Amino acid sequence: MCTRYALEKDLPELSGIIDAALRSLLAQRFIDTHARPIITDGEVRPTDIVPVIAPDAKGRRAVFPMQWGFLTGDNRRTLFNARVETAGEKPTFRDAWRSHRCIIPASCYFEWQHLKTPDGREKTGDRFAIQPVGCTITWLCGLYRIENGFPVFVVLTKQPTVELSKIHDRMPLMLSGDKIEEWIDPSSDPADLLSCALSDMIIEKTEE
Repeated sequence: MCTRYALEKDLPELSGIIDAALRSLLAQRFIDTHARPIITDGEVRPTDIVPVIAPDAKGRRAVFPMQWGFLTGDNRRTLFNARVETAGEKPTFRDAWRSHRCIIPASCYFEWQHLKTPDGREKTGDRFAIQPVGCTITWLCGLYRIENGFPVFVVLTKQPTVELSKIHDRMPLMLSGDKIEEWIDPSSDPADLLSCALSDMIIEKTEE
């Protein structure tokens, strides 16, 4: 599961990406139509509009503002994650899996520990900030599509590592920065990159 992550606009790698999103022709259209700002710093939540890396019309790496979440059948924006194990098969994600893949840049992502009470009920425990070891930027893998003329995205999730399984039963799919172009390339096979997923994480308890 991934429903929160952080952006830090002062990080050099992120600042250029953020600037590119704000310069995009889509930026003002998003602001005018949605009456909401593009989030460039701090905690990001579902339905926020944020910078995302995806190919442009010529297949080149570019940055666009996108809204987090796909619309569901009842026209509500409540679909924020997609399971990597089934994304290539489910009608909702199948086309995006094949040729509309994106990277969501973050400084880290957040996860709440899921616990069970003695009577079997689930409750939420501490919150943790998580990022790959040795990485300043966390590159989250996602899928995107166009809805009502605007790009929207979901974050792909996978089975967690043994360490992360103590917190949650899912984790985002993350790649190193040198795999970005290959991931977003519409002609590549995303299954070929799954073995490159990062798994060694720094996990720190954080205040909400």
